[in-house]
Amino acid sequence: MKNFHDVTGYLYSLRNRGARLGTGRIMRLVKALGSPQDSFDSIAIGGTSGKGSTAIMVSSILKNGGFRVGTFTSPHLSDLTERIKADGKDISKQELSEIILKIRETAESPDASLEPPTFFEAITAAAFLHFRNRGVDYAVLEVGLGGRLDATRASKPLLSIITNVSLEHTRILGSTVEKIAYEKGGIIEPGGTLVTAATGKSLKVLEGICRERNAKIIRVGKEVLLHRTGAGPEGQEFSLRLPRASYESLKTPLLGEHQVVNAACAVAAVAELKVGMPGIKETALRKGLAEAKWPGRMEIVKKHPLVLLDAAKDPEAIACLRRTLESDFPRKRTITVLSISSDKNIDAMVRGLAPVTETFVIARHRTMERAADPRVIAEKIRKHGGRCRTVPEVKKAVAEAVKLAGKEGMVVVTGSLFTVAEARELFQEKNAEWGREFNELSPRQEVFKD
Repeated sequence: MKNFHDVTGYLYSLRNRGARLGTGRIMRLVKALGSPQDSFDSIAIGGTSGKGSTAIMVSSILKNGGFRVGTFTSPHLSDLTERIKADGKDISKQELSEIILKIRETAESPDASLEPPTFFEAITAAAFLHFRNRGVDYAVLEVGLGGRLDATRASKPLLSIITNVSLEHTRILGSTVEKIAYEKGGIIEPGGTLVTAATGKSLKVLEGICRERNAKIIRVGKEVLLHRTGAGPEGQEFSLRLPRASYESLKTPLLGEHQVVNAACAVAAVAELKVGMPGIKETALRKGLAEAKWPGRMEIVKKHPLVLLDAAKDPEAIACLRRTLESDFPRKRTITVLSISSDKNIDAMVRGLAPVTETFVIARHRTMERAADPRVIAEKIRKHGGRCRTVPEVKKAVAEAVKLAGKEGMVVVTGSLFTVAEARELFQEKNAEWGREFNELSPRQEVFKD
């Protein structure tokens, strides 16, 4: 591929600089690039979890409504190109290479007097350029970290979604849900609209921000009421009641009750946009939900035994996984393949999985030396009364779990996006030029605020 090595070297150089929150650099960079973010309308999606799946659902509905849609998500499962989509298709490696080289040329121009961007800022700017090149009508932008100081703030959204708020990145975003909600609430535009499924203290913070900014708020559980009416390996069915419309027998292939909540956010957001876009028909909404796919998130990749991949990486996500296993797969004997990154709350994650797991197969994902020592995980499993064995390589661990489960059992692969990505290669091989090493900082790197 033309210039591939130059691009790879530049991406590594940006990644090795670490991350720095703040909007000054990205604003100066996109201005020097001709302000590509001004060529389309955008929808910002923040929250602790569910951002990516909600973005995919919003994008799919808009696409089925006849609009050209750009989608920007992070992190990626296998390859960096997955982060940037136009009309549901990943940016090509050639297109991304050319755009990254343009960004480097602009950033290093002596006339521009620009500070080098961070890795995430460069990829965000690349998404904006690709969306302009493809002539998208709407860009659906998943916030990277927090919201108030995130690079995606370079684009001012028509509407914002905050899926939920819980403790995460506390060293960076704050030690309480209120502080984290304040950071995430930074994506709410003055006079704009927020759709949220947040609850409790975090919701009160978001409501306060909306009052201060004269922004409309639409809350799942109040203005939006939902009822899940069915669930199984093929997906879920639910009904919704919105301020201006009601929908029965909506279907999504995404599993887990939390995905119904995410779908409610997506539908409520599109319904709000629909006020000014009568071209979005109910058929587009139904088809968009039915076609939305989000690999590696409660994804079934094999039927006998049932193999489910879920990139749950914290206790809250593990709790969602556990509820799904208990409610939708109650009679399955479950073998869990588990590899967790070393900076996570391993004890809480194991505690959540132990009651629904017959045997754990502990592995160690290969990404950037981030994986926890299997001995540490085994100690936690024994503490919570579980049985385990260790098979260090993820793919071999999955093969072992499949044998243990038998044709009528179930294998769950979880603990990290990295774990799921490695396991998924057994079922859907993908040639990744810019792979998982570009997903997260190494444990030795810091995130700073400007």
